Amino acid sequence: MVYKSLDSVTVEDIEASGISSQLAEEIHRKVAEIVNNYGAATPETWNLISKHVLTPNLPFSLHQMMYYGCYKDFGPDPPAWIPDPENALLTNVGLLLERHGKEFLGNKYKDPISSFSYLQEFSVSNPEVYWKTMLDEMCVNFSVPPDCILHESPSEESQVLNPGGKWLPGAFVNPAKNCLIVNSKRSLDDIVIRWRDEGDDNLPVKSMTLKELQMEVWLVAHALNALGFERGSAIAIDMPMNVYSVIIYLAIVLAGYVVVSIADSFAPLEISTRLKISEAKAIFTQDLIIRGEKSIPLYSRVVEAQAPMAIVIPARGSSFSIKLRDGDISWPDFLESVKKLKGDMFKAVEQPVEAFTNILFSSGTTGEPKAIPWTNVTPFKAAADAWCHMDIRRGDIVAWPTNLGWMMGPWLVYASLLNGASMALYNGSPLTSGFAKFVQDAKVTMLGVIPSIVRTWKSTNCMAGYDWSSIRCFSSTGEASNVDEYLWLMGRACYKPIIEYCGGTEIGGGFVSGSFLQPQSLAAFSTPAMGCRLFILGDDGHPIPQDAPGMGELALGPLMFGSSSTLLNASHYDVYFKGMPSWKGLILRRHGDVFERTSRGYYHAHGRADDTMNIGGIKVSSVEIERICNAVDSSVLETAAIGVPPADGGPERLVIAVVFKDPDNSTTDLTQLRISFNSAVQKNLNPLFRVSYVVALSSLPRTASNKVMRRVLRKQLAQVDQNSKL
Repeated sequence: MVYKSLDSVTVEDIEASGISSQLAEEIHRKVAEIVNNYGAATPETWNLISKHVLTPNLPFSLHQMMYYGCYKDFGPDPPAWIPDPENALLTNVGLLLERHGKEFLGNKYKDPISSFSYLQEFSVSNPEVYWKTMLDEMCVNFSVPPDCILHESPSEESQVLNPGGKWLPGAFVNPAKNCLIVNSKRSLDDIVIRWRDEGDDNLPVKSMTLKELQMEVWLVAHALNALGFERGSAIAIDMPMNVYSVIIYLAIVLAGYVVVSIADSFAPLEISTRLKISEAKAIFTQDLIIRGEKSIPLYSRVVEAQAPMAIVIPARGSSFSIKLRDGDISWPDFLESVKKLKGDMFKAVEQPVEAFTNILFSSGTTGEPKAIPWTNVTPFKAAADAWCHMDIRRGDIVAWPTNLGWMMGPWLVYASLLNGASMALYNGSPLTSGFAKFVQDAKVTMLGVIPSIVRTWKSTNCMAGYDWSSIRCFSSTGEASNVDEYLWLMGRACYKPIIEYCGGTEIGGGFVSGSFLQPQSLAAFSTPAMGCRLFILGDDGHPIPQDAPGMGELALGPLMFGSSSTLLNASHYDVYFKGMPSWKGLILRRHGDVFERTSRGYYHAHGRADDTMNIGGIKVSSVEIERICNAVDSSVLETAAIGVPPADGGPERLVIAVVFKDPDNSTTDLTQLRISFNSAVQKNLNPLFRVSYVVALSSLPRTASNKVMRRVLRKQLAQVDQNSKL
């Protein structure tokens, strides 16, 4: 679509979007007045039009006409949102800079907006000061305070054993206790969880105060204690993200055990793999997952995975008539043994900061997921990111459709509770108008998304008619986003900013993000995350100059607060540091994404550099998918699974390249083969995955050592007309 410059747009152009001539004339008059004052292609023009002309009920084609018309001759990275100086002063970071700007930055400090990039650099070069300030801002309570913030040994041996240094040495802490105690950020009467069950859309939003959450978590911790597990034992959760799973999560950590995070969408084999790697001693699960009229079995999958003792919670609306295995416990019976302790405080188990609190999983390239432990430090990294980048504070209501099986589930718990905010949980599908109404009724102020969800919202228009004006910002993670889809999303909330956020399970948060103190461009990141230094590696494998534009594999500075320092089932050094270049004596940390830094200083994500891909916000190994597809049809010799980004940007699509045993094969129906691949992948790996199309090749491109060059395939397949294959 070719758009006119704003100063060329006529009343007839505006009316053609589907609105009345009277309204078109009014809009044209307002736009002309703004253009006359500020010009046709400036951020100020777009800022005024988005705030004072465009409304959610106007046709999206009109929004596009205004946006693309304004920025027709602007060049790359046009800002879709710019910060207001007065509001910037009221953000968490703005207030921090007003108090400490001169102290931290000296004469570089002018005001929060112009000095933000200096603060980011300060957070990297002065970790002692910066992270001490963050821990104070979050009112972190240590039973034993740390000896220092960062112990960084310059010896060559330590660079191999622990390139990331040692954070908060000597400290003892319990992050779950810190979520539950009263401090300057919250009182016992504050609402900390709001929720609604799917189907109850016309009922009031339910809520839980901090006092009520304390009592529920304490009771579950007492019940866990009664089971007699050793401290540090691993206990799994395979449940939807609801009030029960949050209570259970906090209770496990409070009692000194380790959560094993398993997504409720996983097939039995994937559940079993994670239970075995973590050596879980028990698992919390539900009998069923209720989604609309559907009842999806969950407990039966856990049984098929040969899980250890299960504590089984009845799903909403189910009669809990299923028969449990010998040794499994129903939720009522689990709590019955300690009912006399209801209301009794459970004394938190304080442990060294390096103790594990959570084992999460991220796909590697070998077919077995990497088991990544979060320590007692990691939750504070998640919460600090939310404080700095999403501006989460007391009074905020934070919703992010996710699951405890993915890092954004635990992230949501800590980002909300450690910052004095309330989390909003919808026990149902986020793809429906019921979820849209929940966002309205719960008065959500920060809504997290993944691009796949936004794409569905836009295509079904299920958000229409709901008031999202309470939203202060969106945040997006998991996949590459699409400009038009995110322009549409901003328009649903009267053009509040979208804070793009990219990180990893092994980081406990983000390494690149957006900010309330910088102009935000669609589908782009505006800054390295606080405390993180980014490097883009050139063709020679070494970092290009820090501020220069360019594209290549991303590497990270190793000194990142809260990031992993060990893996349960692989060499941490080999995975993240082996073979990486150095910078000022520090070995850089491998991440595996291809990133571009643009001439205007924004960052764009271009997918994975290794043999993993990102499907629906879930990182998955190509090997895992290929193992399943290779066994689907006897005519198949081998397959290659590739994540291919659409031509117009947005989430990767799963494409299977197939080589047949008979090179002259012409009888196999590729459409039927795609259906068969789909069925097998959804049954054996994840029901959320979908094969977009299948392409037949005579052979797969390989290296001299016979490794499949998936990056070459990815580039070739990106040029295919994907729409004709769907």
